[in-house]
Amino acid sequence: MSSPMPIPAAITAVQGHLPDDVLSNAELAELVDTSDAWITERTGIKERRILKGEGLGTSHMGAEAVRKLLHKTGTKPGEIDLLICATTTPDFVFPSTANLICDMVGIRNIGSFDVQAACSGFIYAVTIAQQFIGTGMYRKIIVVGADKMSTIIDYTDRATCVLFGDGAGAVMIEPSPNGYGILDTLIRSDGAGMPHLHQKAGGSRLPPSAETVAKRMHYVHQEGAAVYKFAIARMAEVSTELMIRNNLRADMIDWLVPHQANRRIIEATAERMSLPMDKVMVTIHKYGNTTAATIPLCLWDYEAQLVPGNRLILAAFGGGFTWGGTYMTWAYDGAAAAAKSNGAAPPR
Repeated sequence: MSSPMPIPAAITAVQGHLPDDVLSNAELAELVDTSDAWITERTGIKERRILKGEGLGTSHMGAEAVRKLLHKTGTKPGEIDLLICATTTPDFVFPSTANLICDMVGIRNIGSFDVQAACSGFIYAVTIAQQFIGTGMYRKIIVVGADKMSTIIDYTDRATCVLFGDGAGAVMIEPSPNGYGILDTLIRSDGAGMPHLHQKAGGSRLPPSAETVAKRMHYVHQEGAAVYKFAIARMAEVSTELMIRNNLRADMIDWLVPHQANRRIIEATAERMSLPMDKVMVTIHKYGNTTAATIPLCLWDYEAQLVPGNRLILAAFGGGFTWGGTYMTWAYDGAAAAAKSNGAAPPR
């Protein structure tokens, strides 16, 4: 007896949230030895958002994105079956940030959990959500990608402090209403990459102590050259594999949605896929690297340009190392949905 065909899953709505405070390159130049020209040339970043306010963690931004998503779609909190939050900067070691987001927006008595795959977390979380939809177990799932990177960035380290910002994005994943949706996903990892990109202290291997704080070990450690090399290779590799598996030529792809780590990495990935940059979603100049939030923020930023049937490849690379990709066809009229945002549209 053959197994039943999985139910196709689709992203049916997207929403973002960004903190109000903007940290410009000029302001960073007052903190470390850098300049607007130096940052722009090497990263493509002009500014990034920083979450300020006592007691505000990643859950604050995630909850704001979810509230706006529910309002935008006319969905009641009680209609949600599952919430997954991809984050590297949880509010606490426990409970999960997903638990906190649910509580803050009034979602009760459902499953919720965090996914930690660094910058690839959103793709990992979407892959998990797709499985729950495919089996018929759930019908409305929210996936959140959110990070408050400013809490683990050393603003005396020029190599990292120019790169990261804070933000959140959320998507609704449901059974496909029209045959369009998530068609293929790949997730990969290689733990041997840990030395090149990690946070040295704060976990069970090296718990917080006066010594770890004094040695500034609770910040992101990144070996830029190694990460740059691996990111280009792996993002291009996973994107190309998805193209081959799904008989796609470059001219058949409407949008590449890459993780926003560095403008040069984005351009190199597109080049290896033979895609022109006008088919690539780019927000890094406005938001910097928001880690798990970059891809949903891209979808939100470009939502008004998306039409049903558009072919998208999502690709990400993160610490660990982790990487992944998703091939999907867009399931709804983005322009009509964006018009319903009621002032919650992306800043321009």
